Amino acid sequence: MSNQHMPALRLRFLEDMRIKGLMPKTQTMYLRAMREFTRFLGHSPDSATPEELRSFQLDTKEHGVGL
Repeated sequence: MSNQHMPALRLRFLEDMRIKGLMPKTQTMYLRAMREFTRFLGHSPDSATPEELRSFQLDTKEHGVGL
C-alpha cells in the first residue's frame, strides 16, 4: 500500500513505532490490537473517548486477552 492511500492515523502510528525502534513483530502485534480496538469502537480510534478505551480494556480482560 502506498503512503498516498494509507489513512493518516495508520501512517502516523507506523511512523511512531519506527521512531521508537520497535521490531517488526511487535509492530504487527500493535497493529492487530489497534484493528481490534477499531472494531470494538465501530469508529475511528482517533475520536475514542477515555470511557470507550476503558470499556475496551475491560472487555479485553473479560475475554482473557492481555493488553
